[in-house]
Amino acid sequence: MTKKTIHSDLAPAAIGAYSQAIRAGDTVYLSGQIPLDPETMQLVDGGFAAQAHQVFKNLQHVCEAAGGSLDDIVKLNAYLTDLSNFGIFNEVMGQYFNQPFPARAALGVASLPRAALVEADAVLVLAS
Repeated sequence: MTKKTIHSDLAPAAIGAYSQAIRAGDTVYLSGQIPLDPETMQLVDGGFAAQAHQVFKNLQHVCEAAGGSLDDIVKLNAYLTDLSNFGIFNEVMGQYFNQPFPARAALGVASLPRAALVEADAVLVLAS
C-alpha cells in the first residue's frame, strides 16, 4: 500500500514532526487541528465557540485537499480542556456535519498545544 501526504495551504501548517493528513488507500487520517488561523498561525480570538468553528474550518480544508468533505468523515475525536463546553461543541459541530453523523469520542484533557481550548482529529473514507 502506498501512502500519500495531504496538505492544504488553507489550513495551518504542521507545528511539529507530522503531516496534516496521510492517505492510505481510500482512508485518510487527519492529524489533530487546533484553532489556529492559517494566515497568522495564532489562536483565533472569541472564546470556545470561535475556537471550535476554526477547528472545523481547518479540518474541512484538509478534507477538501484530500478530495473529500467533512461528510466523508467516519470517526472524529474531540479533545476539550473543559468538558463544560461539551454542549457548545455539539452545537458548533452540528453546523458542519449532516446526518449520518460520524462516530465520535470526546475527551477532557488537561491541556492542548498553544493553550488551545479544543482540538479534533478525524478519519475519512473516500469513494473509490
